[in-house]
Amino acid sequence: MNNNIGDNMDIKQLDDVAIRSIISLIVLFVITKLLGKKQVSQLSVFDYVIGISIGNFAAEITTSLDTQFENGILAMSIFGLIAYLVSVLTMKSITLRRFFMGIPTILIDKGKIVEKNLKKVKFDINDLLEQCRMNGYFDLSQIDYAILEVNGIVSIMPKKENQNVTIQDMNLPVQKQGLCANVIIDTKIMIKNLNNFNKNKEWLQKELKIKGYKNTSNILLATLDINEKLTVYEKNVNEQTKDILEW
Repeated sequence: MNNNIGDNMDIKQLDDVAIRSIISLIVLFVITKLLGKKQVSQLSVFDYVIGISIGNFAAEITTSLDTQFENGILAMSIFGLIAYLVSVLTMKSITLRRFFMGIPTILIDKGKIVEKNLKKVKFDINDLLEQCRMNGYFDLSQIDYAILEVNGIVSIMPKKENQNVTIQDMNLPVQKQGLCANVIIDTKIMIKNLNNFNKNKEWLQKELKIKGYKNTSNILLATLDINEKLTVYEKNVNEQTKDILEW
């Protein structure tokens, strides 16, 4: 009989954890949607603090059955509301934006390392070298400016002689450029995307026939660019490729 009571308590606890987990996940999702995509991209210090705090609240109320569930949800909601209000205020006030989000810091200025700013952001020379290498620069003499952004990413402007050659530099004619529309995804024709390019299903089917496709059953993806160039990517279900990055 005692075993049955213990089993019933274990089942009840599992049910309680499951319900708490589902509700916590829903609240986290709502808060994240409220704060926007910024909260799931590179974070500022303030965003990071808010994010880990809400995450800790969610973990605590999910796994610790001694914690009052309502209080945990309330704490998550309050932190989410604070983060939302701060995001609204920082969009309207440059002063508040600087206070909560910070400002970029110049680490290399006209080819010279700014040691004072390195110390200010707690960067040592190895951190700087690592960030430069991650940006593709293994020689600091190629860099004109390096700026530590508020999200922790280092942006680099190379010296003029180390910049990539552009079409303008070579005096070549420039072709119109724009975003490509996905007109077929997983064999399905995206009518809305076609209409945005002033095209229809009949036009697409005609272009596919020219390229040798009777239908879309073997098409994984098809894109249409601003110059009306249709690019088709076929399914390769039976094709096996060797993973050159395999460990």
